[in-house]
Amino acid sequence: MKIAYCIPATSNSGGMERVLSGKANYLASLGHELSIITTDQRGKAPFFPFQEGIAQYDLGINYDENNDEGILSKLRSYPGKKRLHRKRLTALLLELRADVVVSMFGDDADILPSIQDGSRKVLEYHFSKLKRLQYGRKGLWRLVDLLRTKLDERTVRPYDRFVVLTEEDRSYWGALPNIHVIPNPLPFTTDTPSDCSTHRVVAAGRYDFQKNFELLLHLWAKVAPDFPDWHLDIFGDGKLRGELTALVEKLGLSSSVTLERPTHQMQEVYRTSSVYVMTSRYEGLPMVLLEAQQMGLPIVSFACPCGPRDVITDGVDGFLIEVGDEERFLSSLKKLMTDEPMRRRMGEAARHASERYQVDVVMQQWQELFQGLF
Repeated sequence: MKIAYCIPATSNSGGMERVLSGKANYLASLGHELSIITTDQRGKAPFFPFQEGIAQYDLGINYDENNDEGILSKLRSYPGKKRLHRKRLTALLLELRADVVVSMFGDDADILPSIQDGSRKVLEYHFSKLKRLQYGRKGLWRLVDLLRTKLDERTVRPYDRFVVLTEEDRSYWGALPNIHVIPNPLPFTTDTPSDCSTHRVVAAGRYDFQKNFELLLHLWAKVAPDFPDWHLDIFGDGKLRGELTALVEKLGLSSSVTLERPTHQMQEVYRTSSVYVMTSRYEGLPMVLLEAQQMGLPIVSFACPCGPRDVITDGVDGFLIEVGDEERFLSSLKKLMTDEPMRRRMGEAARHASERYQVDVVMQQWQELFQGLF
């Protein structure tokens, strides 16, 4: 089977890029012919590796050139880029003649169903339907977010299959006839998980509004004085690095917090940690939670939409905290930091819970979905 994936870029270190790498490599190993189509690669290498033989094409649209511009400037440049995108994507798909083309809900999402290249079209969404409304933007941008959320409902309908990551997110979309739930697969499994003995708490993600690391630092400032031998490491990068660095200094956390750069050695990071924490405002299905579970870490996370409710069983393999309940977040974290047997018990339960996300289990669901298209 010929399968093409459309994604803005593979050079980022995010969960969506990691998932695509894993899925594409898995499908290629089964003999399928894989192509990756990007719009904003800019000549950069993929952050996560792809097998030799997986074709990679960049259309050179570069939507991200306009990311820091005002709304009027974006409105002027966007239509022209969109027309160029349609022209180049159509030409490439007519050349590739894929059996299935999968959009990862980039700027191709509203273009793809109308391209008559003979392929079945699949749309997969790595966030929540409510994503745009949780940007926290105001004024004209808020109206844009409301409009785009409404347009998303129209975008998903023409696809042969529309795949979301969680049962929670499915409930937001209503009774769509083409909707399916398939979670992200784990990128790895291990026989050497954490023993939860180190005095290290870990978090990971982009340094941006979504991940809400400023709240995590404020919460840690209330924990650190009572646990001077514990350390918080936050792995990631992004436009808020400067602000977060300044906040670490302002809160007097330089001796107990490190803002680490992204790493390919996350398994070792989890293995040498004892608790995973997440304060995101919104998610899709956070890969970091699945990975932390596989590595035997109990999790303390706010129940943001979407993902944590599907992953964590409160009081069994971690603590699922209602958004805004900072006191329970703090008490749950302190409880785990104080009680090593509890950490180990919850860590074992977390490893058991992660089995449903193992790659063979998840990719079987994808293969059945692809086969059901014909």
